[in-house]
Amino acid sequence: MRRAIDEMAADNLLVRRQGKGTFVATHHEDRSQFRFLRLAADDGRDETSESRVLDCRRLRAPAEIAKRLALRAGDSVVAIRRVLSFDRVPTVLDDIWLDGVVFRGLTAERLAAWNGPLYALFESEFATPMTRADERIRAVAADAVAARILGVDVAAPLLSVERVSVTYDDRPVELRRGLYVTATHHYRNTLG
Repeated sequence: MRRAIDEMAADNLLVRRQGKGTFVATHHEDRSQFRFLRLAADDGRDETSESRVLDCRRLRAPAEIAKRLALRAGDSVVAIRRVLSFDRVPTVLDDIWLDGVVFRGLTAERLAAWNGPLYALFESEFATPMTRADERIRAVAADAVAARILGVDVAAPLLSVERVSVTYDDRPVELRRGLYVTATHHYRNTLG
């Protein structure tokens, strides 16, 4: 039991507070805010991050998106496009699809009013913590739209990260496709 707790604390699923005990981590915890974002500055410095929502709308799920979220084609989804900047430099372009039933009431205005990580919003406002994610990673070339938004040349190399995040009972509720500029950053992961 102690070993399992130690492993969960190492994975930032649990938080230990001296003199208070061990608690389930939320996405509000400093250590857990970027648990699924594995991009780090090459020089190891801490950076200021800023999220800017470019678009948020409710629509009918295309068949391919519905399949990844275990929905039926045509079910409601919330589609978000946002840019994540580090030290004011656009670094990640995210296209995010969320289960429209779970995230009923999520609007561009609500996102604009939120000051913090999206996963903390999902957890506190929609009672949907992201407990685990499965990622697919590949190198791609920037198309004209991504190049303009991220401030890179067309065909510049980008890292494409597709993530399906699940909540309890391994229920998929988010599909995120991010394009990462890696000129001064690297994708960091710890195995084993």
